[in-house]
Amino acid sequence: MTEPVIELSGVSRRYDEGPPALDDVSLTVHAGESVAVLGPSGSGKSTMLNVIAGLDRPTSGAVTVGGVRVDRLGEAGSARYRRATVGMVFQFFNLLDDLTVIDNVLLPAEVAGMARGDARRRAAELLDALGVARHARANPGRLSGGERQRVAVARALMNRPALLLADEPTGALDTASGEDVKALFQELHADGQTIVTVTHDLTLAQSCATRTIRIVDGRIAADVRTAAAR
Repeated sequence: MTEPVIELSGVSRRYDEGPPALDDVSLTVHAGESVAVLGPSGSGKSTMLNVIAGLDRPTSGAVTVGGVRVDRLGEAGSARYRRATVGMVFQFFNLLDDLTVIDNVLLPAEVAGMARGDARRRAAELLDALGVARHARANPGRLSGGERQRVAVARALMNRPALLLADEPTGALDTASGEDVKALFQELHADGQTIVTVTHDLTLAQSCATRTIRIVDGRIAADVRTAAAR
């Protein structure tokens, strides 16, 4: 078994006096796994993703990613951790429409201080590998939903993160574009990328995940290896 990338130990997150968004969750994800997190709205899926990303802090428990105790990081440390370790893909792409496609992809490298020549070579390689190189000089608003999500994935992979986190990556797409993104996630997993995807899309989980976790009321209700497992 490969080394763990993610280790959650007794993680809970409360926002008020009501039921916890996460309730004593323990989870280990190893390098190369593709994990789909399913559950109804309000079950705690996105909270778990945000805790792993260092965007939210647990009320109790330990969050370790790539050997880093994420729950102990301050604001600046969390930002450095995300730059170095995590790539994030969102439902609505979060691309900047006043920048070209390649400039959107270059943003994480610029923040991380990567040499400009190295960054541009990396961005060009990613856009080519993801099938959107012809759009490098276009603005994202001119692309289809599937193409914009491919650009968003290129941006997320720019700094070679150990972990790719995706929050409803097919949620805003039509059927054809959704199929395009599913194929992309299959390719990323085949290349060894560790992926955690929060989704309502059962077909995405079935086609792309080696493991499916179901969360109900902030707790893990099921953790199943799937037929897609290598």
